[in-house]
Amino acid sequence: MAVQVLKDYRLGDMIARYLTDERRERVGFVLLPADLPAPSCIQKEEQIDSLVQIKLAGDTYDAAYAMGNTMRNGESVRRLRYCEQRVLGMEKAGRAERMEEAGKAEEIEGIGRVEGIGGIESADTLARAQDTLEIHTILEAEFQYRVRHILTWKKGAPYVRIRCQIENTGAEAIRLEMLESFSLGSLSPYLEGDGHGQMLLHRLRSVWSQEGRLESIPLEDLQLEPAWDPHAVRCEKFGQAGSMPVNKFFPFAAVEDRRSGVFWGAQLACPASWQMELYRKDDALALSGGLADRDFGHWMKGLHPGESFLTPEAIVSTAHTPSIDIFTARLTQAALEYLACAPEPEQTLPIIFNEYCTTWGNPSHANICEILGAIQGKGFQYFVIDCGWYKEDGVPWDISMGDYEPSPTLFPQGLDKTTAKIREAGMIPGIWFEIETVGKAARAYQLEPHLLHKDGKPLTSYFRRFWDMRDPWVEEYLTQKVIGTLQKYGFGYLKIDYNETIGIGCDGAESLGEALRQNMEASQAFFEKIKRNIPGIVLENCASGGHRLEPGLMSQMSMASFSDAHECPEIPVIAANLHRAVHPAQSQIWAVIRQADSLQRIAYSIANTFLGRMCISGDVIGLTQAQWDVIERGMEFYRKIAPIIKQGQSYRFGSRIKSARHPEGWQALLRIGQVQEAYMVIHTFANASLPQEIHIPLPENCPAKVLEIYSDTPEQIEIQDGILSYQARHSWKAVAVRLNP
Repeated sequence: MAVQVLKDYRLGDMIARYLTDERRERVGFVLLPADLPAPSCIQKEEQIDSLVQIKLAGDTYDAAYAMGNTMRNGESVRRLRYCEQRVLGMEKAGRAERMEEAGKAEEIEGIGRVEGIGGIESADTLARAQDTLEIHTILEAEFQYRVRHILTWKKGAPYVRIRCQIENTGAEAIRLEMLESFSLGSLSPYLEGDGHGQMLLHRLRSVWSQEGRLESIPLEDLQLEPAWDPHAVRCEKFGQAGSMPVNKFFPFAAVEDRRSGVFWGAQLACPASWQMELYRKDDALALSGGLADRDFGHWMKGLHPGESFLTPEAIVSTAHTPSIDIFTARLTQAALEYLACAPEPEQTLPIIFNEYCTTWGNPSHANICEILGAIQGKGFQYFVIDCGWYKEDGVPWDISMGDYEPSPTLFPQGLDKTTAKIREAGMIPGIWFEIETVGKAARAYQLEPHLLHKDGKPLTSYFRRFWDMRDPWVEEYLTQKVIGTLQKYGFGYLKIDYNETIGIGCDGAESLGEALRQNMEASQAFFEKIKRNIPGIVLENCASGGHRLEPGLMSQMSMASFSDAHECPEIPVIAANLHRAVHPAQSQIWAVIRQADSLQRIAYSIANTFLGRMCISGDVIGLTQAQWDVIERGMEFYRKIAPIIKQGQSYRFGSRIKSARHPEGWQALLRIGQVQEAYMVIHTFANASLPQEIHIPLPENCPAKVLEIYSDTPEQIEIQDGILSYQARHSWKAVAVRLNP
């Protein structure tokens, strides 16, 4: 059957296109850049790829060779029929509907013409939000289940949010094996045939202390080109199973049409097991993703008649641009919605001091007072007491979490005396908790009825177990231990760490994967309880550094530890990588200072933090005045560029960094703000690949006057005819420059 356009919606600089067949039974979906609209008549050899991807237990799989490979496009999808489409929200939508009924059409502000078939929700229900639009597309398998595809767009946003909701409308229980959050079909509308040689998959790999490595792969290298006959399924499925959602890959994928310069892609807001799928049988290409399915994440979900289930959210976008960095910034910009509601101190991206790399898990009232004496009056706003404040004598901090009683040895006058000293020094006191786990030396480790189990036994890593966050007893225990401690001592900052993964799942639900999902949902609910009980508290998301850098948890937190790479030479490589996955205003970068550090090394470390949020730690007691001068000049530079970190666009230049652990050559990251300001951070690495002079072509919208230069020594940077030039004379050197018109 020929593919037709069901309806187009103009959403800012995007078009949301809903596709259908001649019988108007099936519905597909794709986003298109508004400045490069695709033909309305689809000529390619392709079938409708459903905007809803679902698999029920017992239903037939797709053909051929799909089983064990993908659950997409099987009987559960083919059974669905289009019912209606409803538009909710936007102040003028009701008036548009009345005019449409009268045979007219109106340009809805920020939306464009509402045309085509399909119903529109009645005017008296269109009051959800004046600046938000929802498009509900309803499909139904008659007398069995109904699925609602929900697209939400906020006026002016360069992305949409998509979720799917299923309701059991039948008389018998059903079991879900897969329900993905989003699906984009027809991802080669500008190319003839299968677009061979022009399509790339972009994804971000991640391992501990080396997060965010970009991988760009031609589809042919993944064997995702169609065969001579559209018979066999091709699918590249990737993701992770467990409670560390950034353990192997970030929950992100993008497809690029290199000839047309168009990207499509998504991030998943999912703190548990997830998957992305790039799928093909014919000329068309589809990208979908959501919760890891039964095959990939041991997930099944039962629904009794009348029950429903809503998927995690996907943040989805498209763009006509030559740059992956510009495209990914469209997705990470979604964080600004939450940052606008962050606690008041966060609005200026203040500087953090964390004592972890000073005391290495052995904080005390005495050493904290020494640290305060060294840093007071230097412009720090938060002072974070990291792990170990609770440990018993002779017991390491990393096996004793869970009981959380302040150590009388480390804090003989009580923790309240220490927090009082922090406030007297003009800083907000913060503290570390690993809320969801218990260490083998803690008494809580033996509370087996309240811990997660797998196959009837406590789920145990090498020295950690996990609270069952669904258990009301656990919620009350943690309310007393965590919220009670925060309230008792007046903490205004909480670092939430998480240092092990649950793995594929746990007992307590209809499948291991569903129990995992429920447990992580309960964790998120407890984080919200913390914020309700302590209004204005600043939350930091940490999971052995960067293992939880996904949009769902990030929407609950002010910022996150970018990595556990605390004082490594590869920090600027990792920090720049993360601009593609996390908004830099939420990416906390560590600068660990040692007494033995040269001024060049200190400037290198401080400049790293210009790639996100500044956090300082290390041997601040006993530094020389010259060392402090370099640090304080960097802190002042950071305060000046903070507005550009918060509102800007990043561009990356430099050598291809083959080894993160042993980087060679150089790297530059340019960030252009919204008020004709910009800054650039240049790092040189091992000199084997270091040019004598670095030349960087600036984008047309970049201001080109050097306003200020930061480094350990006076440096010269020139801009002529749109080219920034820097003499790179030394390895392991950093220089930063502020630019204005």
